[in-house]
Amino acid sequence: MATPATAGKPWLSEAAEAALLATEEMYRADAAAIASGIPGTRLMEAAGAAVADEVRRRWSPRPVVVLCGPGNNGGDGFVAARLLAGADWPVRVALLGAREALRGDAAWAASGWRGTVEPLRPEALAGAGLVVDAIFGAGLDRPVEGAARATIEALAASGVPVIAVDVPSGVSGDSGAVLGSAARAEATVTFFRRKPGHLLQPARALCGDVVVADIGIPDSVLAGIAPATAENGPALWRGALPAPRPDDHKYTRGHVVVVAGEMAGAARLAAVAAARVGAGMVTVLAPAESLPMLAALPAAIIVAARPQPAAFGEWLRQRKAAAVLAGPGLGRTGEARACINACRAAPLPAVLDADALTAFAGDAAGLAGRRAPTVLTPHAGEFARVFGDGAGDRLARTRAAAAATGAVVVAKGSDTIVADAAGRAAINANAPPWLASAGTGDVLAGLILGLLGQGTPAFEAAAAAVWLHGARAAERGRNLIADDLVNASFTLPA
Repeated sequence: MATPATAGKPWLSEAAEAALLATEEMYRADAAAIASGIPGTRLMEAAGAAVADEVRRRWSPRPVVVLCGPGNNGGDGFVAARLLAGADWPVRVALLGAREALRGDAAWAASGWRGTVEPLRPEALAGAGLVVDAIFGAGLDRPVEGAARATIEALAASGVPVIAVDVPSGVSGDSGAVLGSAARAEATVTFFRRKPGHLLQPARALCGDVVVADIGIPDSVLAGIAPATAENGPALWRGALPAPRPDDHKYTRGHVVVVAGEMAGAARLAAVAAARVGAGMVTVLAPAESLPMLAALPAAIIVAARPQPAAFGEWLRQRKAAAVLAGPGLGRTGEARACINACRAAPLPAVLDADALTAFAGDAAGLAGRRAPTVLTPHAGEFARVFGDGAGDRLARTRAAAAATGAVVVAKGSDTIVADAAGRAAINANAPPWLASAGTGDVLAGLILGLLGQGTPAFEAAAAAVWLHGARAAERGRNLIADDLVNASFTLPA
């Protein structure tokens, strides 16, 4: 994968704290730290100490059971067990496999534990007031089974508080998938940087509070890793947002166009959102039967009869359109499909949402080939209809969809993913659950349109819109309706 870059520099150079490291990238970070002269045992000691410190910060002394696996995650657990016992906490250790089979840094960590080591099995949980889950780390790549699975399932059913090391055991750090079984943690201590699985569902709901511990890996190793994934936030895109200029006028701020159809309410929400995020002029093009339903739009938004598809491109050119949105409430008629194709043929940035995506069900290749910036905004059902209902890694499938179409893909959900064809991906974490209501997706499409029309690059426009959408919803509180999201202007981070 090519290193994603913006303006000639790595795209995370201004947002290093937002980086999310895949398992392979975290291995490289460890290896780079060790190559720089930091012993692996020092890293493990620091990791185990961070876990023990977090336990002491959150809980008063109580019987602790530390569940250790056969790898470095288990080594971190042995260090935490030793340090907690040294602080007079009652600690027991249960290990998956034989102690003499441990190798490398994990064997070193186990040698420092002077207590007994029990077999890892459900019975080891007896009497626990707290469990340190150090069985498997973020690199797990197959379903847990046998004694490990039985113990994890017993832990999940026990109600005993859990603190996880790196990730809850059974969780993939790369995809956020649960591989067989996992127990919910009240807190998860990870190291250096978070992993994608800390933000992706269902793992995100299992991690509890995620604490990132500094274990001595220098930040400088990130330059060599060039991470491709980050948590979405202003640090990623603030510098790409439009800055008002004294000589601006409505066209320099962007004339954006929303193509409406049978369900004009969706176009209305998108149009108001585009205006509220700063577009200089917004026009809604609607069929004659929908025009009365758009009469309640703010007077600043132009409503006009939708031209015939054959004349659409010329209309956009004459009106100096800067970006176009098709899909919300457009319908699935032959004329709607012709409007979608006319939008795709226009040489200007486009957002394709809702019906504009369903029109390409089973035909992802039909969405490819646009030279102008394109943003696709599918929810889970639309994504499956267009790109197939593949099982497994949602992050990887979103990247693959972006690569296949050449578009920026916004895979919507509580953990919305924004990915581009160069391999960049931003995972959003600020969306409250009450965004799950009708019309909020139309608002998001309008926000992206408004930013595109002002000249914001497609990836940054999509990522910024997703974050602003979540932030506004969080401000408004639960039980909001989509109209609540657009009743005031969106404040762009300075």
